[in-house]
Amino acid sequence: TCPQCHRSASLDQRGLRGFQRNRLLEAIVQRYQQGRAAAAAAAKCQLCDRSPPEPAAVLCEQCEVLYCAACQLRCHPARGPFAKHRLAPPPGHPGAPGGGGDGGGGKGAGGGRKLPTCAEHDLENYSMYCVSCRSPVCYQCLEEGKHGKHDVKALGAMWKQHKAQLSQALNGVSDKAKEAKEFLVQLKNLLQQIQENGLDYEACLVAQCDALVDALTRQKAKLLTKVTKEREHKLKVVWDQINHCTLKLRQSTGLMEYCLEVIKENDPSGFLQISDALIKRVQVSQEQWVKGALEPKVSAEFDLTLDSEPLLQSIHQLDFIQMKFPVTVPPVPLLQLEKCCTRNNSVTLAWRMPPLSHNPVEGYILELDDGDGGQFREVYVGKETLCTIDGLHFNSTYNARVKAFNSSGVGPYSKTVILQTSDVAWFTFDPSSAHRDIVLSNDNQTATCNSYDDRVVLGTAAFSKGVHYWELHVDRYDNHPDPAFGIARINVVKDMMLGKDDKAWAMYVDNNRSWFMHCNSHTNRTEGGVSKGATVGVLLDLNKHNLTFYINGQQQGPPAFENVEGVFMPALSLNRNVQVGLPQFSPTYP
Repeated sequence: TCPQCHRSASLDQRGLRGFQRNRLLEAIVQRYQQGRAAAAAAAKCQLCDRSPPEPAAVLCEQCEVLYCAACQLRCHPARGPFAKHRLAPPPGHPGAPGGGGDGGGGKGAGGGRKLPTCAEHDLENYSMYCVSCRSPVCYQCLEEGKHGKHDVKALGAMWKQHKAQLSQALNGVSDKAKEAKEFLVQLKNLLQQIQENGLDYEACLVAQCDALVDALTRQKAKLLTKVTKEREHKLKVVWDQINHCTLKLRQSTGLMEYCLEVIKENDPSGFLQISDALIKRVQVSQEQWVKGALEPKVSAEFDLTLDSEPLLQSIHQLDFIQMKFPVTVPPVPLLQLEKCCTRNNSVTLAWRMPPLSHNPVEGYILELDDGDGGQFREVYVGKETLCTIDGLHFNSTYNARVKAFNSSGVGPYSKTVILQTSDVAWFTFDPSSAHRDIVLSNDNQTATCNSYDDRVVLGTAAFSKGVHYWELHVDRYDNHPDPAFGIARINVVKDMMLGKDDKAWAMYVDNNRSWFMHCNSHTNRTEGGVSKGATVGVLLDLNKHNLTFYINGQQQGPPAFENVEGVFMPALSLNRNVQVGLPQFSPTYP
C-alpha cells in the first residue's frame, strides 16, 4: 500500500518490475544527466595560464575553485591551511555525485525519446486513457483486458485537460507564492522598522533617564547649597558668640583682678574714695551676664529634612505603562528638514511625531505666514504628515510651523522652518488643466491641438506679485490662424479663444496684425504679425499692475492692460494649424 495515495497493488511474478514506470520522472532525470554531462565537458581549470585551460581534475568545496592537476599541486597543496579542505571530482565527472553516465533507461544527448509502450502489450503504444483506473492504456487493453468496460478517453485530449488543470493549480500556487514573497518583504521591512524603532526608543529612553539624572543632579546641587549656607550661618553665629563671650570674660577677669588688688589696700580713706564707683562698675559687669547669655544661640543639629521616599517609590514604579495614562495633548511635532523643499512658488513640508509619544494624534494644523513677515494663517488641517502649498509669491521668504491635536486639545507648535521660493519662475504646459483637444509633447513644453476651434492650455506656475517675463516660440504656422497669448485665472473657459471671457487677458495675432482682447472686447489693432519661427514675449508687471506684449523682441503696441491684480497663470489658445513651444533657456528681459 502506498503511504501517500493509500492505493493497494498486488505483485505478480515480475515483482517490482510489474509496477508502472514513472516515465515523466525518467525524462526529467535524463534531461538532468544530459545537463550534467554538458557541464562536465565544459568544466575547465579556473587558474590555468594556458589557452585554452586544461580540463578540471578536482573541485575544492571550501574554495569553490576548479583545479587541473598541475594547478592543484602549485596553488592548492595538501598541507598547511589547505590540509583540511575537501577535494571532490568536478561537476559531471563520473566519480562525482550525480555524475554523468547512462541514466536509467534514458538515451544519449543526441538520441530521441522513445515512445512509451504498454506494459502488458510490448508492441502497442499508449493511445487511450482509462478514467476509472487513471492510467494510459493501449488498444489491445480495451479489446482484451480489464479496461474493456471502463470509461476511456483519447490520450491526447486527457493530456491537454490534465495539463490545463495542472497549469490552473500552478497559477493558484504561484499567486500564493507571490503573496508569500510580498509577505516576506513585509516581514523584512517590519524587522528593519522594529530595529529602527527599537534604536529610537532606546535613544529616547536614555535621553529621558539622562534628563532625570540631570534634574536630580541639579536639585542635589541646590540642596547642597542650602546645607552649605545653613552650616556657614551656624558657624558664623557660634564664632560671633565666642568672640563676644571672650571679650566679656576678659573684661570681667580684669575687673576682678583690679578689685582684688583694691581690697588688699589698708588705706580706708583711699578705699572709700573709689569704692562707690567700683561697686557700681562690678554690678554693671554682673548684669551683663543675663539669663541666656551663657547659652548657645544655635543648635548643632540642622533643621533640614529631605523626604526622598516618595521620589524613590516613583522611580521604582517607573514603567512604560505609565506613559499611556493619562491622555494629554500631543507633543511637539518634529519637522523633517531633509524632506522640506521648494519648487517655483510651491513649498513642501514634512513632519513626524517624536518616538515614545503615546498620546494619540487625530490630526495636524499647518500654518504659514504671508511671505512678508505677517501673521500666520492655517493652510492645512488633516492627518497627513506631508503637505505641498501652491500659488505662493516668487522670491519670497515664508515661515512655517505645525502643531498636532487630539480630543484633549491642541499641542505646542513645532520649531519654525524658513523656506525661500524661487527667484525666477520655470513652468511647462499643464496637462491636467488643458482642454482635451490640446496635445502636449517634449515633456509638456510643446503644445498643439487636434481641433480647428481654438482651445486653451495654461502653464504650471501662478503669479501674484513681482515682475515676470516669458517667451513662446511659434514652431508651426499654417493657413493664417489667430493664436492668442496672455494670462488667465485658473477657472478660465478653455473651449474658445483666450480673452473672450472675463477670466483672461490676451493678445491674438495673425500673420499681419494683432489685437488685445478681454471680455470679448477687441482693442488696439497693431500692425505686425507672426509666422513660423516667430517669438512672442509676455511681460507681467504686478508691481505696476500692467501687461505688455512683444513680438520678436519688439514691443507690440502700448501696454495692453492696466490695473491687473490677483493670481494669474500663463495661458495660450491655439488650433490645429499652430504649434507653440517654450524655449529651453530662460528668456532675456526685453
